[in-house]
Amino acid sequence: MPKVSVDIPQELLDDLNEHVGNDKKFVSQSDAIRTAIRKMLDMMDNIDRRHGRLEQDKS
Repeated sequence: MPKVSVDIPQELLDDLNEHVGNDKKFVSQSDAIRTAIRKMLDMMDNIDRRHGRLEQDKS
């Protein structure tokens, strides 16, 4: 899996870390970030679909 490095404001990292750890929603920062990216991409696909900008799935 490729690695990506990003700079984010400390306040966002602090907020993220409140949801990371044992008995929390995400097991790691990476897991939380991957989940956020997937959710954002799904939302963008829905917006593009509504505006007719998304090509039909090529299956």
